[in-house]
Amino acid sequence: MWMRRTGWVLSFLVVAQLLSSAFFRGTQHTYAVEEIVTGYGYPESAIARIVIAECVLVVLYLIPQTSVLAAILLTGYLGGAVATHLRVADTARAAIPLVVGILAWAGLYLRDSRIRQLVPFRRRERD
Repeated sequence: MWMRRTGWVLSFLVVAQLLSSAFFRGTQHTYAVEEIVTGYGYPESAIARIVIAECVLVVLYLIPQTSVLAAILLTGYLGGAVATHLRVADTARAAIPLVVGILAWAGLYLRDSRIRQLVPFRRRERD
């Protein structure tokens, strides 16, 4: 029972980060627009697509039947975010999407027994 609860807490952290990112970008917050357009070199028209992608990923991640698909897609999305940060030499902020991706899989692993069966971490046998 503790694994499921911990998994949902970790998943909530992932969802909160994605929704806060989507909110700031979706409301055209000055810093968010400047960061995407000036800092990362993306066109302003990409903001709406980024917001839609983040919201779709959240919905898919929260639905148990589609959570594995969402985690796979989220891995690709966050990998792109890491690459974007590294491309502009923003190595400190590259850790954020990396950690979010790790939390997404950890949350899914803890809340879904099928994933635990697929990837069984085994304890080292004692001699």
